[in-house]
Amino acid sequence: MERKTIYWKEQKVSAQLSIFSNVDTEEMHVLFHIESSMDLFDGQLSRFSEAFVQFQAQYPYFKCVLKRYFLSDSTNQSPFIPKENGCAVSSIQQPPLDGSKVAVWCYFIKNISALSECSGLVFEHNGYTHLFHTNLYNPTGDSYRQTKEVLEKYEQKLAEKELNINQHCIRTWFFIRDVDTQYAGMVKARRENFAEQGLTEKTHYIASTGIEGNPAHPSALVQMDAYAVNGLKANQFKHLYASTHLNPTYEYGVTFERGTAVKYGDRTHLFISGTASIDNKGNVLNVGNVQKQCLRMWENVEMLLKEGGANLEDIAQIIVYLRDGSDYQMIKEMFNAKFPDYPVVFTLAPVCRPTWLIEMECIAISNQGKSIYANF
Repeated sequence: MERKTIYWKEQKVSAQLSIFSNVDTEEMHVLFHIESSMDLFDGQLSRFSEAFVQFQAQYPYFKCVLKRYFLSDSTNQSPFIPKENGCAVSSIQQPPLDGSKVAVWCYFIKNISALSECSGLVFEHNGYTHLFHTNLYNPTGDSYRQTKEVLEKYEQKLAEKELNINQHCIRTWFFIRDVDTQYAGMVKARRENFAEQGLTEKTHYIASTGIEGNPAHPSALVQMDAYAVNGLKANQFKHLYASTHLNPTYEYGVTFERGTAVKYGDRTHLFISGTASIDNKGNVLNVGNVQKQCLRMWENVEMLLKEGGANLEDIAQIIVYLRDGSDYQMIKEMFNAKFPDYPVVFTLAPVCRPTWLIEMECIAISNQGKSIYANF
């Protein structure tokens, strides 16, 4: 994994990037950070756009297939996010903790062509079809009803491609307005929907993050992004448990996998769900101490990666969620020491349990493939 940082002095924008190269396809995860410079949102967005153009000129054969904008005020800022052909665009209010109004995570793949569609993107490569759907919400009703309708909408979109959530969905992100009060409704609706789709504790669930995030529509309580793949064989992906460190999520009433590893001929993708300071009994560890929670969180992530045949060196991008923004500088310094030059973004986003002070998710790419499968 190659990692480096690019800085555009005129735009005051930096890009942390990781590039995975193997066989015929390269992938790149990039986190763009925009210095606040005391300007308004439109100024920061404009400076990002200028830097992005220069970045693409530097990497002309890479196609951006996913952008997620982390915003400080989604209701007022989302209308200015440009719609794009050939790229899935997500936006959510999770304020960047570096003082800026916007940060952007981008996912690039080299030498592919992409086909855009409403609220998502589909591209095909080496016999696989990859589908990103973003900004799915329904602004009517409580969090239970909204989640139910969002999942049904997503399943309808998959069905249009003759796919389903049980066999093809790899990763979801649920963003919940006021997670302390609205999370339970989302959990209940997801559990019921999954059971209807054949997703139970006896089968499997889906890697996921359920975290605070405000959709642009002021009445939307839940928003979802999702990633699905068609063309995988039944044994081409596995779910990660790290049972020495983490408990099955169904034991405390939620329905997601701790992580999922997808093995291709030339690499393995590992999607690590939102992970916090928890033990294999489901107990929150180190209550009140964000530093110790961070250390245990890292340990849990490392064990999940190990189970999938990877390690911390294989991490391509990291999103860190903090309940208390005043912890940012301390946690940033810890991450700088542990993960130098890794693409990382820190956002203000409370976790689903009030006593969890920090959570992280990540995507890793290892060079451990299996020749019986087609390359990514």
